[in-house]
Amino acid sequence: MSEVVTQKKLTKRDVRNSFFMWALLVEASNSYERMQALSFCVSIMKPLRKLYDDEEAYREALERHLQFFNSEGTFGSLIGGITLSMEEEKANGAEIPGEMITGIKTGLMGPMAGIGDTIVWGTIRPIIFSFGITLAMAGSVWGGLIPFAFAFICLALGYVLYMFGYRVGRESVQTMLQSGMIKDVITGSSILGLFMMGALGASYVKLSIPIEIVMENADTMIVQDMLDSIIPGMLPLAAIMLIYLYFDKKEQAYNKILILILIISLAGSFVGLF
Repeated sequence: MSEVVTQKKLTKRDVRNSFFMWALLVEASNSYERMQALSFCVSIMKPLRKLYDDEEAYREALERHLQFFNSEGTFGSLIGGITLSMEEEKANGAEIPGEMITGIKTGLMGPMAGIGDTIVWGTIRPIIFSFGITLAMAGSVWGGLIPFAFAFICLALGYVLYMFGYRVGRESVQTMLQSGMIKDVITGSSILGLFMMGALGASYVKLSIPIEIVMENADTMIVQDMLDSIIPGMLPLAAIMLIYLYFDKKEQAYNKILILILIISLAGSFVGLF
């Protein structure tokens, strides 16, 4: 009589609980030695316990996931889902060495961090916070509440990526990259971010020259009106472009540029230039 082999299968609840543990702990255990490794390991401990009955195999899996790991929290969720999928295959007898799982994790850390930093922290966060600032300046209480939407968006996006990574497994990233979806999302996010930053710059950067020149015929020429007749908003645009060029060509010393803007503003106001 042949022995019946029972397939070890994680439930949707197992994977979901693993994600929420990751979302809760992702930035809670950072260290210079292993960065997010402890959080990653803790987030998949229960699924690993379910997959590996043998204590030695379970111990090896934990040691494997205590090695250095560092990525962006939201898009790094994809790596967690892929890892669970591969561990499930390995526990069911697939010829997947532990080094392969570790290698895929290590190889995906950088790309997922780059994508996540661009989309999450470089586009979504500035746009949402800009809306909140706009409403707050208008006196709306929603200005203080809208920034919390950022956390919920990251949680929802991370959940989708985690489940997608588990469902598709190690082929998930290749599928995403081959389809061109990531490139389209990054391009669209960058364009939207540029539009938003341009609109905010035009709305909230105020700079004018209240100097009046009296002509020989007693007419008065206002310098600001003359500049506006050439290009409306010329001075705010020039100020933004100068700051951008400084960051691009020199250094991204934000405190230095803030102090410089403050000094120029005070000096210009004192002499009546601004």
